[in-house]
Amino acid sequence: MVQPEVLAALARETLSHTDPRFVEIYRHALMRTRELFACHQGEVFVLAGSGTLAMEMSLLNTVQAGARILVLSQGYFGDRFAQIAQCYGILVDCLTAEWGRQVAASEVASMLSRNRYRAVTITHVDTSTGVQADLETLVPLIKQHGALVILDGVCASAALEESMSRESGNPASTLDVVLTGSQKAIGLPPGLLVLAMGEQAMAARQAMPTVPAYYGDVLNWLPVMQNPSRYFATPPVNLIVAYETGLEGIFAEGLPARYARHRAQARAFRAAMRSMGFTVLAEEDLAAPTVSCLLYLRGIEDVAFRKALAQRGVIVAGGLAHLQGKAFRLGHLGNVTARELRQAVIAMAEVLQEMGNPVDREPALSAFDGLPE
Repeated sequence: MVQPEVLAALARETLSHTDPRFVEIYRHALMRTRELFACHQGEVFVLAGSGTLAMEMSLLNTVQAGARILVLSQGYFGDRFAQIAQCYGILVDCLTAEWGRQVAASEVASMLSRNRYRAVTITHVDTSTGVQADLETLVPLIKQHGALVILDGVCASAALEESMSRESGNPASTLDVVLTGSQKAIGLPPGLLVLAMGEQAMAARQAMPTVPAYYGDVLNWLPVMQNPSRYFATPPVNLIVAYETGLEGIFAEGLPARYARHRAQARAFRAAMRSMGFTVLAEEDLAAPTVSCLLYLRGIEDVAFRKALAQRGVIVAGGLAHLQGKAFRLGHLGNVTARELRQAVIAMAEVLQEMGNPVDREPALSAFDGLPE
C-alpha cells in the first residue's frame, strides 16, 4: 500500500540530481535513514536497486573471496544469501531451519565454536515463511565469536526495531549491517535499496584493497552519501523524493507506535485465520508482525482461491518452493490498516463459502476485533 502523499511526491517535477532542492531532499532522507536504524557511527546508502542488490553489496563489501560465512536460513530468502556468496568465491556454511521454525541457537553456538566466520547473515523476517529471527539471542552469540552480523531487513525494516546502536547484552553486541528495500514496510514502490553499515563493517571494506564491483562498491558511493551534491551515478530522483516523504510519515506515526501497531494487527489477523480453520505456518511466538504464511484447508485449490480473492480486491501471494499450491501469504505491514485487514477476512470467508466450505465469518471477525491493542 502506497500512501497518496507518497504517490504525489512521485508525480512532482523531476529535478536534476544536481539541483540544490533535490540535494537537500536527499540529504534529509539520508539523515532520516540514520535515525530509522540508529546508525550513528557508520554510514547509510540509499541507491537505485532492489533488496537483492543490497544483499549482494552487504557481502561483497565486507567479505573477501576465500573467507567463510555462516548463513542462518529460515526460508527461501535466507537460502539466497548462500547463492550470492558463492558467486563471489565466498565459502559458505548454512544452518537451515525447517520451514515455520527458527534456527536453533544451540546449533548456531556449535557452528561458531567449531569454525571461524567473517560474517553471519540473518534474515529478520523471511517472506516465504513469516518466521521472525530471535535477534536478542543470536546477535550477542555471534558477536562473542568476532563475526560481523549482517541483517536482511527487507520484510522487517520500519515495522520491527533494527537499531544499530542497541547493545544486546553488552556494548559489543550490535548489528553491523542492515539492508532493506523500499517496497514493503517503508511503503514505497519498488526500486530503492537501503544499506546501513556500522563502523566495523565500514572498516572491513576499508581493509579490502579491491572488491569485485563498481556500482556496488560502497566506497564509490561514500562521497555522495556524505555530500549529495557530488556525483557517481545518477540517482532515481523521484523515488528519493518519495522516500523522504514516506520516511516523514513513518516518523510522524512514531517508531514505537508503529511497531506496536504491526504487532497488534498481525495477532488479530492470525487469530481470525485460525478461527476459520487455517493453519499458520509459524507458531505465534515465532510469527512475524509483517507477513503470515497460511496453509490451505483441505480441498481448497490455490489458484482458484487467490483469483477469487483478487476479484474482491484482496491480493495475496502464493506459497514458495515446496509450499507452492499448498499455502498463501498475506502481508500486514507498512500502511495496511486494520480496516483493510478486516475486509480481507470477510473476503476470505466469502470465497471459502463459495468453494463449498461452510465457514461462519462472525467468529473470525470476533477474533479479529477481540484482541487488545
